[in-house]
Amino acid sequence: MPLLDHFHPPLSVQRHWEGFHSKWASSIVDQLNEQLPPRYFAEPHVRQGTEVEIDVAAFEEQRISSADAEHTATLVWSPALPTMTIPLDSAGFDVFEVQIINDEAGPRLVAAIELVSPANKDRPAHRPAFATKCAAYLQSGVCVMVVDIVTVRRADLHSELLDVFTTDAYESIQKTDIYAAAYRTRCDVADEFALDVWIEPLNVGDALPTLPLWLSPFGAVPVDLEQSYVLTCQTLRIGPGGH
Repeated sequence: MPLLDHFHPPLSVQRHWEGFHSKWASSIVDQLNEQLPPRYFAEPHVRQGTEVEIDVAAFEEQRISSADAEHTATLVWSPALPTMTIPLDSAGFDVFEVQIINDEAGPRLVAAIELVSPANKDRPAHRPAFATKCAAYLQSGVCVMVVDIVTVRRADLHSELLDVFTTDAYESIQKTDIYAAAYRTRCDVADEFALDVWIEPLNVGDALPTLPLWLSPFGAVPVDLEQSYVLTCQTLRIGPGGH
């Protein structure tokens, strides 16, 4: 079904966007857990306070060897080439932190899917904060996917994120207020850091894309946003047969 506008009437007065986003996150989790390799799992994260944050996290239950990871990757999806690749200065990956290590530490985060909320786009201070959070994930080797269907605010969060890594301008897509993108950082054979980007502009009325969610440098699984979106709309009785 076509992408609907969840932030303007008539739909915005018939359904709460928070409820839709929460259910969509759960649908994406169900989709991922049907296809993730052994030792990986996904779960939704919903945080409500001064603002609502809804996202999906994918975890590895325990670190596996490179040989195991490479074998696992042969069982999963091979995505298309990235829309763009940006060389990164390795100095940008400096991290200053104190780690307290517990031998019984829990699962390791490997990927995060961020469903953008109006609060992420509504104020100048919020946009860099969102971009910095995503950049922190990427700098620690966590794949990030951003899905922005918020039509009630105009802001380019994609450019905000690229600005964290580089001062160069990258015109990767036609300007659009809503989009879906996947990002991963990697180190190539020459030990040079790079940011790979898969990005698709979105338009109300169009179908949603399928993007790669990288679990490791060796492989990714597909996130079929259209499938999870349709299921969520059907469950909440939105669209044909609903409202």
